[in-house]
Amino acid sequence: ASNPWNIMIKHRQVHRRGRRSQMTVSYTDPVISMDLLRTVLQPSFNEDILEVFRKYMKFFEKAASNVKENVGEEVQTDQLIREACRNCLEHAKQLFPDGEKTASKPGMDAQVKVRNSSEQQEHSLVLINLLNKCNHNLLQRARHVDDESSQRGSPVPKKALETVKRDGPKWDPSRLNEKSTFVLGSRANKALGMGGTRGRIYIKHADLFKYAADAQDKHWLAEKQHMKATGGKMAYLLIEEDVQDLATSEDYKDCPDLRMDELKPFMVPIWMIEKMQKAMEAQRSEKD
Repeated sequence: ASNPWNIMIKHRQVHRRGRRSQMTVSYTDPVISMDLLRTVLQPSFNEDILEVFRKYMKFFEKAASNVKENVGEEVQTDQLIREACRNCLEHAKQLFPDGEKTASKPGMDAQVKVRNSSEQQEHSLVLINLLNKCNHNLLQRARHVDDESSQRGSPVPKKALETVKRDGPKWDPSRLNEKSTFVLGSRANKALGMGGTRGRIYIKHADLFKYAADAQDKHWLAEKQHMKATGGKMAYLLIEEDVQDLATSEDYKDCPDLRMDELKPFMVPIWMIEKMQKAMEAQRSEKD
C-alpha cells in the first residue's frame, strides 16, 4: 500500500500568451507544499500552544502584579503579559535554527541546542534573582519619590515600604454588607490631594483594602455610570469609610488639597460584596 502522506500537492500556474491562457501543473515547489500543510494544521497548533502558555501564565501574572504594586496603577499588566508571551515565542525560534545561517557560523549549533535539566535550573535561578533585583530597584525608586515629596511638605506619611499589616477590624470580611459604600481608587487618589500621581494612594497606604474589579464588575459599574468603560485597564474599589478615616487623620486633616467631593460613593449588589469578602480574606491571608 502506498504511503498516504507521500502525496505532492499540485500547484496550478497560469501562463498567459496573448488571448489564450495555458494551464500547467507544478509538483516541484516544496515550500508551498509545506506551507499549505502548516495552514491546515495552524488552528490545532495554536490551541496546543495556548495550553502551554496557560501552564506558565501564573508566573507572568504574578510578576506583572508585583510590578503594578511597586510602580502604580498606570502599569498595564495585560500589555506586560502579552509582551512576555510574544518574547517567549520569538526566542523559541532558537529550537529550530536556520540550517544555512548556522552552517556559516561555526559553533552556532552549540548555542541553540536545548539546555539540559541542570542548566535549565541554573538559568531559572538567575531569572528569579533578576526579577528580585528589578523589584528591589522599583521599591528603591518608590522610596526616593516618597523622600522628595516629604521634602516638599507633602502631608502623606512614608508608609510604602513598611511591613503591610492586614489584620484588625478593617480587614474583617463581615464588615462588608449591602449597605456598605465604596469609591473608585482613582477618585480617592484625587480626594486626598494626590491626583497628579495615579495610583499613589496604593503605595502610600499599602495596608488599605482595595478590590480589583473584574470584567463583570466593570460592566456593572459602567452600566450604572459610576465609571467609564475602561477596557483592559485595571479599576480598584476602596471602602469609603477607610478613605474618610484617612481624610480625618493627622496626616491629612489640615491638607489644603483635600477634595472630598471627588469621592462620589455608591453601593454595589450583593454578588459583588461576596466577591469582595473573598478577596479581603485572600489578601489578609497572604504572606508578604
